[in-house]
Amino acid sequence: MRARNLEDGILPPAAEEQLTELVRRGPVRIERIVSHGHCSAPGFWYDQAENEWVLVVRGAARLEYDGGETLALNAGDCVEIPSHQRHRVAWTDPERQTVWLAVFWR
Repeated sequence: MRARNLEDGILPPAAEEQLTELVRRGPVRIERIVSHGHCSAPGFWYDQAENEWVLVVRGAARLEYDGGETLALNAGDCVEIPSHQRHRVAWTDPERQTVWLAVFWR
């Protein structure tokens, strides 16, 4: 056993988001996502078979749901997204990295 720090291995801002799988056990997967001004492509919607719980560890973001509702998230905010709830990342802070912790399960 050894402790890990969620901040370890975060790279400088890049053209793509940084996704790191931290744990995969049976039907559960935990990822760290690092965004820096990244957002979903116009017209793109996530429509996942898995449930998702996401926490903004630092930074800020806005999620948009199919139907027009938006949700602003700041450090410490979390939300559960049921499977097949169409959503997209509408905005992440372009001035600083946004670090997400995402848990997926079926």
